[in-house]
Amino acid sequence: MTAPTVTDGCEAQLVTRVLSALLREDVVGLRTRSTLRHLPDGDWLRLPAGEGDALLLPVAEDGYQCAYAARLPLLVRESDGSELTSYDVVLGALRALAESEDRGGFDAFVEECRQTLATLRLHAATRAEVMARLGEPTTGLDGSLAYDALAARLDHPVYPTARGRSGLTEDQLRAYAPEFRPRFALRWLAVPRETVTMTGSLPEVWPRHTALGMDALQDTHVPLPVHPLTVEALSAVGLPDGAVLADRAHLNVVPTLSMRTVATVADPALHLKLPLATATLGLRNKRTVKPGTLVDGAAGQRLLEAVIAREPRFRDTILHADETTYAHADHELLAVLCRRYPAGLDDATLVPLAALLAEAPDGRQVVDHLADRFYGGDPLALLDALLTLLFDWQTTLFGYGIALESHQQNISVVLRPGELRLLFKDNDGPRINSLRLDAVLPGPWGFDDERIFGEDDGPVADVFATITLHLCAGAYAFGLPKHRGALLDLIRTRLTDAVDRLGGDAGAVLRARVLEAPRLPVKAMVTAGTLLSKERSGAADINKHYTTGPNYLLPGGGSA
Repeated sequence: MTAPTVTDGCEAQLVTRVLSALLREDVVGLRTRSTLRHLPDGDWLRLPAGEGDALLLPVAEDGYQCAYAARLPLLVRESDGSELTSYDVVLGALRALAESEDRGGFDAFVEECRQTLATLRLHAATRAEVMARLGEPTTGLDGSLAYDALAARLDHPVYPTARGRSGLTEDQLRAYAPEFRPRFALRWLAVPRETVTMTGSLPEVWPRHTALGMDALQDTHVPLPVHPLTVEALSAVGLPDGAVLADRAHLNVVPTLSMRTVATVADPALHLKLPLATATLGLRNKRTVKPGTLVDGAAGQRLLEAVIAREPRFRDTILHADETTYAHADHELLAVLCRRYPAGLDDATLVPLAALLAEAPDGRQVVDHLADRFYGGDPLALLDALLTLLFDWQTTLFGYGIALESHQQNISVVLRPGELRLLFKDNDGPRINSLRLDAVLPGPWGFDDERIFGEDDGPVADVFATITLHLCAGAYAFGLPKHRGALLDLIRTRLTDAVDRLGGDAGAVLRARVLEAPRLPVKAMVTAGTLLSKERSGAADINKHYTTGPNYLLPGGGSA
């Protein structure tokens, strides 16, 4: 068997990542039902496919959340040696092995792959144009948007189709997606005042009714911003009773990495999180804004402020965006979070962790640029400082029974010469062991989502492992192959230091469940987000549905 001739590098990249993800998540038993074969050209997994046939997957040892990963973008049908190389044919072959009630999920994933491939090709075709326009990122919050644009052109460490956005066209991506760093004006909907729930004071940039041509509604309605992409979806479901859409657009904004969150041009420290009628990281992972998540974000912020008050060593090193001002009309498409970033960052370089491995305009990785500017050209020194602070903070939170959903998009590294800090946002989805928390910081804290609280360490440790360890540490070790051994040693050492510093029962739990566990939880995002219904997967939360993988922190690593 030989590798096929690849005519489209984008599809080859996509198919390889899809196969690796499906293997990791054991879709149709690809991991547990297959047998390993050592052939002259490398290792292959053989998956029985009925009637004496089998599907063969070429693999290589990996270790990042799975012992093996796909090494070529294909499946081979054993009966006739045919090579399946396109995403639709590959998924069609696996779909045939699925239970009948699950096959619709495979069809949905084919569409997700189609959209992602179109985006990958668009990114490739526009790279030179966009990189020339971005130039060298500047300091401050405005400069951080250029790093967001670079990060948006990088694949997610785990989810294979993360660059796709459900239902959006090329023109819409160019006009509104962060990888193109566009600028556009928001639409506004005047909503009857009595139907709006609001906390905090609206920012100074909020338009007056006169600016929107809605003078007659000044005493009765509140203007709420609507993303231009959401206007059509709102019109389709029908505007709420008494709501009026302004004819005029107002307030120029630039999209951030999350796309539904936009930075205001007039005040770069103000970001507005707005509902989008699309989905990313799974077709069920809608980008709308549930009113309860706004409540939870503010509650999470209050809780973290209380922790820092008890842990003063983090007062100057761990920063948080303010997320206590929001409004909604009890509608997933009519809500806004007014996120305010801390003052005093104009002369700092702010980079989301998601951008560290991204390609800068000159072809080098962002982490190397930052190392040159702040750490004498040593990326390991930069990552050492980052991981030391990150693990210290996150293990301290674990001692309070808290684990944050603080993935690469929700943390930025804040750099000045001789100084590294971390900036956090989006605190609406933690997991909390209420027994631990109540012993030191008794509530109530005012969270809306009942899934946040439990009475054991398991869900908290799972979030710590899948978010803080895998996405914010392990991803760099496996994303920087030439530094892999040194970075794995560094992660192991710095996490051990932090766990030892924590000590006590909480430290023992992290040592047993993370540092020394034979296997670690791994997000099964494709399964829960697209392939299976919640009834079939059993996922109470599609972002916290797990399988398991090898522990790469153990001596010898996690590969086969």
